[in-house]
Parts: sequence; C-alpha cells; structure tokens
Amino acid sequence: MKLLMVYADLFGYKTTKKGWENAPDIDEEKEINDALVAFIHLEKEDEERLSQVETKMIKQIKWAARKNETDKIVLHSFAHLSESKANPELIKELFDNAEQRLVNAGYEVYQTPFGYFLDLHFKAPGHSLARIFKDIS
Repeated sequence: MKLLMVYADLFGYKTTKKGWENAPDIDEEKEINDALVAFIHLEKEDEERLSQVETKMIKQIKWAARKNETDKIVLHSFAHLSESKANPELIKELFDNAEQRLVNAGYEVYQTPFGYFLDLHFKAPGHSLARIFKDIS
C-alpha cells in the first residue's frame, strides 16, 4: 500500500466522470476545511493481508491527524502511486472498514466518491508534517 497524506486548510472535490462501472451514480461537490487527506493506493499484493494493511494504514492516518491537530480525515482512492492495483471491491471494503474504525475512534471521516474521476482543489500549508508519504508493507 502506498499512502500519501496531505494536511489541507481546504480540500474540495466535484465528481466528473465514472471510472469504475460498478460505482453508483453520484453527482457531488463538497468542500472540507482543516482536514488530513489520505491519498490511498491499495496494491495487488496487499489483498492477501488486507486486515494487517488496514490496521497499519489507520495507525499512520491517526498519527498524522494528531500531528496536524485535526480530527477530520478524508479517505481518497488514488490509484496513481503504483503500477500494481488491487481489486476495486476490496479497495471499497477497506475504505468502508477504515471509515468505521476512525469514526469509532472519534474522528470526523469523509470518503470521496469511489470509482470516480474528480476535479480536486485544495490549499495546503508549507510545513514539514503537512505532507507525509508511507509505503506500508
């Protein structure tokens, strides 16, 4: 798994085009202030150990959220951090499980519409922990 976390003063998106045929029809536009945005790429080799990868990912996200003093987290599927790609159904399952676990831990969690290309805009401050990359194995 590849995980790029960006703290954003402002993060916004708008659905543009469906990229996964099984995605529900969604027309959505949203802005979120003061959030940690997790750009998540689940790789094919992660499928066999989904539970372990999920736990490590959640620990990293919670750590980065604390460091950036936010309780808002955005989970965003970003299939551009590796050539290897997991099954979309497993990716969606990972996102739903992670959201529930983070909500149970007291975080306000958002998921960008899964299976869509999105127009993105964000404003991110320039400090050392505002951008963190992790290769979770």
